[in-house]
Amino acid sequence: MQTHDAKRVEITIEAVMQRRLTQALTEAGVTGYTILPVLGGSGRSGEWSRSGQVSRASGMVQVICIIRPDRLDALLEAAFAVVERHIGVVSVTDCQVMRAERF
Repeated sequence: MQTHDAKRVEITIEAVMQRRLTQALTEAGVTGYTILPVLGGSGRSGEWSRSGQVSRASGMVQVICIIRPDRLDALLEAAFAVVERHIGVVSVTDCQVMRAERF
């Protein structure tokens, strides 16, 4: 079966910024994404966990997008405009997809 080059972008950001991020991605032409809750982790500020938090305000989510390589710059510009002033990490990896017309 034939596969096609694509980019997988993972954006981990504060949950309260989720709507702003997905809105910016949609405006940049991203047609699909998946949102996952982040249960905890460790970073520059040390370890953290979602357990015991009263609201989702301090939680994190991960937004995952798979896109065609020619759409990457627009996605990254939109993501950076949201992430630059907040806690967040953006990573990009190469991947292969089987139905390129969906991206």
